[in-house]
Amino acid sequence: MIVSQNMVTEAEIICKQNIPMLDVKKYHLRVAQELGVNVKVVEVSPTSNGVPVFGHVRVSSESVSTETTRFESVMGCSEMIEESIIETPATEFTPNVRSGCCADIGPRGSMDDEHIQIDDLAAHLGFVFKHPMPSAFYAVFDGHGGPDAAAFVKNNAMRLLFEDADMLQSYDADALFLKKLEDSHRRAFLGADLALADEQSVSSSCGTTALTALVLGRHLMVANAGDCRAVLCRRGVAVDMSQDHRPSYLPERRRVEELGGFIDDGYLNGYLSVTRALGDWDLKFPLGSASPLIAEPDVQVVTLTEDDEFLIIGCDGIWDVISSQDAVSFVRRGLRRHDDPQQCARELVKEALRLHTSDNLTVIVICLSPVQSIVESCPPQRRRFRACSLSEEARNRLRSLLEGN
Repeated sequence: MIVSQNMVTEAEIICKQNIPMLDVKKYHLRVAQELGVNVKVVEVSPTSNGVPVFGHVRVSSESVSTETTRFESVMGCSEMIEESIIETPATEFTPNVRSGCCADIGPRGSMDDEHIQIDDLAAHLGFVFKHPMPSAFYAVFDGHGGPDAAAFVKNNAMRLLFEDADMLQSYDADALFLKKLEDSHRRAFLGADLALADEQSVSSSCGTTALTALVLGRHLMVANAGDCRAVLCRRGVAVDMSQDHRPSYLPERRRVEELGGFIDDGYLNGYLSVTRALGDWDLKFPLGSASPLIAEPDVQVVTLTEDDEFLIIGCDGIWDVISSQDAVSFVRRGLRRHDDPQQCARELVKEALRLHTSDNLTVIVICLSPVQSIVESCPPQRRRFRACSLSEEARNRLRSLLEGN
């Protein structure tokens, strides 16, 4: 049936009141309401043989008038219903968060790394969202000059970062809320830095790098000061969510030199291998003065989709010997084998040790999608054939067979 653009304004459907397994009247009323069509349903008595009957379906407009013949079988009825199904838009992606972590002292004499792993942030903070949604928080801290600064920041991170829990409960996907969330994390990093300046138990020559990852609804926010790293796996491709703040990074080098600092043999002021850190107050200018060494983090926010499979965050003991893409490919293969982020974290640490890392090792693997999506997105493996050689006698016999001798 061909219908002109002056489409349906009125439809009259005559059908049996009840059909086993499906209330057709309610179904078509719902379909018509979703399409914005006025529908009048006229009920008739069932036929004597109990077979559901569709009477006349009359479509009228200024220029169109058609009438279909009577359907007197369940098959005809079901076919017509199948043709009327309306496809609803795909629902928004919701992360399925779970994680695993591993920390190892490595070849060092002391362990200066710390980490935080919280898969259910709302439960940890003691509140419930109005609408259920994922919330998770992770962090890694790499101390230097001793473990005290990293331990202090870890122990106070939740208080500093989530002092205003009401703001989290008012989660909204709009840009204004995300900007407020980003600003709150910046203030928290700076607040932790100031707290270290006042903390008598932490030496002024002690400091720590810090990287945090917050999953809230469909959003991922990463804040970083130092050379820890966050890497997102997007359909098998590594997407860096942070930038290593090292003297070798040209924008950081320029910033340091513009503020009176210098780089000597790859070290800030000849002493520190990073250009951003919390603490280290013997290298910073008095409060209120711009310093070459700062604690302000870079912050990145992304909206997660079904293409985003997992996130890896780790201290530089991992990244010194494994590239972002190699780490993503390594973890991806592990998840396909056993679907265990904890085991993936252990295997990644073991791989870094095999590659002779010289630092402490800490890594957290955060899954965002079910493993089925990872398997489905992987291209089929090419079949590999093992090369072999034939002796001269075998080649001669094969040639004779092929030539028919």
